Amino acid sequence: MTKSATEATGGSEEEAEGQPVGPTADGSPDRGKTVHGEAADAGHRVLAPDDAEVEAYLEAALNAPAPERSPEDRPTGTDEAARGPVVVLDFGSQFAQLIARRVRELDVYSELLPHDTPYTELERRGTRAIILSGSPNSVYDTGAPRPDPAIWSGRIPVLGICYGAQLMAHELGGDVIPFDHREYGPASVSITADDPLFAGIEREQPVWMSHGDSISRLPEGFHATAQTDSTPYAGLVDPARDLYGIQFHPEVVHTPRGKDVLRNFVVGIAHASPTWTAGNFIETTVAGIRERVDDHARDTGSDGLVICALSGGVDSAVAAALVHRAVGDRLTCIYVDHGLMRKKESELLRVTFERDLGMNLVMVDARERFLTRLAGVEDPEQKRVIIGDEFIRVFEEEAAKLGRIDFLTQGTLYPDVIESATSETKAAQKIKTHHNVGGLPADLRFQLIEPLRYLFKDEVRKVGLELGLPEPMVLRQPFPGPGLAIRIIGAVTSERLDTLREADWIVIDEIKAANLYRSLWQSFAILTPVRSVGVMGDGRTYANVVAIRAVTSEDGMTADWAKLPYDVLGKISSRIVNEVPGVNRVVYDISSKPPATIEWE
Repeated sequence: MTKSATEATGGSEEEAEGQPVGPTADGSPDRGKTVHGEAADAGHRVLAPDDAEVEAYLEAALNAPAPERSPEDRPTGTDEAARGPVVVLDFGSQFAQLIARRVRELDVYSELLPHDTPYTELERRGTRAIILSGSPNSVYDTGAPRPDPAIWSGRIPVLGICYGAQLMAHELGGDVIPFDHREYGPASVSITADDPLFAGIEREQPVWMSHGDSISRLPEGFHATAQTDSTPYAGLVDPARDLYGIQFHPEVVHTPRGKDVLRNFVVGIAHASPTWTAGNFIETTVAGIRERVDDHARDTGSDGLVICALSGGVDSAVAAALVHRAVGDRLTCIYVDHGLMRKKESELLRVTFERDLGMNLVMVDARERFLTRLAGVEDPEQKRVIIGDEFIRVFEEEAAKLGRIDFLTQGTLYPDVIESATSETKAAQKIKTHHNVGGLPADLRFQLIEPLRYLFKDEVRKVGLELGLPEPMVLRQPFPGPGLAIRIIGAVTSERLDTLREADWIVIDEIKAANLYRSLWQSFAILTPVRSVGVMGDGRTYANVVAIRAVTSEDGMTADWAKLPYDVLGKISSRIVNEVPGVNRVVYDISSKPPATIEWE
């Protein structure tokens, strides 16, 4: 992973450069709004999980209420994971979500909250430990984000990272000054004093730095625990108040023992119990869903029926499996086959949900409907509008056949909840405009079930595997909601879809054969609008050019083009040209994000 200090983290897998485009499904301007006030139409670009674009389509049409998440809306159950979270206070760092994810990897439940969350709220949540994130600000700036001063009381252990450490020093009487030169990138830290934060860690450690300020004088009660050649206070502690600070970033992979530092703080110092596991989550979530649906059915005299729109993505698949375990045959899954999926994906979905899991599955063959509406359309945003609108029409038709439905299941993930709860006036310097789920119309007939709303993407995959879903479904690479339509540059036709599907299948096949699939964020083919001259046999050809895209990334917000071995690229190129009719040239995209995006459209 090669990251910049301004990189964002999260569960994002779809590019989000575009603004809302086009009318809503029925032409109405007020069918609901996103959390940022824009009309919740079918055409907006979504920065969220695999299924978020599908959920955006539902926002524009279904009668389902906007989710209202009270402070009490927490994981169900009485286990320690739910009762005593580790809270990460976000001061605007693009690594803030990554810190929370790293704590979760220790099997300890963590929450990401705004930097100015009142201390009384932290106590009400039963917070076990507080971690202060970094920030693009300087602590001495006017208006720099600051926490509730009560966090320094010593009642809850606090770890400050980078800006968080400087804030700790500055707020408690020390000095922070601008650095002579910005310390960014790899560095070596020397641990200079015994400190439970560094228990079991060698005295010399490679770390990752990213700061332009430095602590020049410690507050009373603190002493230094680590240093670098240029920073005398790379680590600091006030043991009497359980206040710890580090100048480096333990959450990034360039700090090899960073996870051990976090474990020492969360488990060793704060005594949080590692009970946030996939098994525990499934048990408590299933029980909570069952109780909610049963109570509703009893109170309303209904059957407590639930529907879920399967997109073929990981999130809706896992959400459906959880709900099915809770309510059984009261769940009906609807899969709209728009003909824009990758090769064999619709077949895998049918086998998994209908045959292996025994679910009620409605598979709607709407391929001709989508192709008819997409005929001649080349603009990618207009493609999204059309696909979203047609998806809504098909889904509503099928849902109406089922009678009274009480609940709609959606695959909302924790990054979406975080964004929905975060004001634009908070500290984060947003790199993108986020159009997330949450802006549903007011005239709703469904209640929402969001069983994944506490999970990051990697946790969703763990839960999916624990539920018994097949690895090819759970561990698949991200795929855009509009499918292959936006990997065909230009008009979408049945012939062009077949060409791209076969080329894409070969890319994935060879990537998997080389054992590279799991190490890549995404790898796929793009059918370009370019035709080129070639020679095949003794004849001249004038045929399609296919582009190959493969990237490595931690979260999809930034990405490096993958340095695939030449022999793998050679096999991919040879197979595509020889096995896919109408293609005579293959090119490889060596652009990183930024400045390019992962998808071409």
